[in-house]
Amino acid sequence: MAKVYVSGIIDAPVDAVWAYARDFNGHGEWHPLIAESHVEEGLPSDKVGCVRNFTLSNGGKLRERLLSFSDLDRRFTYNIIVSPMPIQNYIATFGVKPVTEGGKTFVEWMAEFDVAPEDEARIRQQVGRDTFAAGILALEKAVKARL
Repeated sequence: MAKVYVSGIIDAPVDAVWAYARDFNGHGEWHPLIAESHVEEGLPSDKVGCVRNFTLSNGGKLRERLLSFSDLDRRFTYNIIVSPMPIQNYIATFGVKPVTEGGKTFVEWMAEFDVAPEDEARIRQQVGRDTFAAGILALEKAVKARL
């Protein structure tokens, strides 16, 4: 099983970051890889079990199901149902915590998945750097624009 873990600091208060990031379908507004996204069946984006269906800027299509969601813990977990990547059993968690000094936010995004050994380095890069790290930077820019 491959594991990816990326963390970062966003120079904004945790409540502002979570208010923006908690929308499971909101990544289409701030993540540079997402071209279009919608939640199937008109469900709320914070309802456990909802499925976001989205298209990447390169044309790839994904479907992801929200497995758990907590405003109290400022965290959600989801899995991939359909992906153009050669992976299986993908489960990811996104969460934020307050940095006690300076009014900043600690962000962590992690995933575990099965992938063939010959694809692992490429997929770890794609998930870790291209998706999670790029997403944290883009999220900071989006949140700061709203403050």
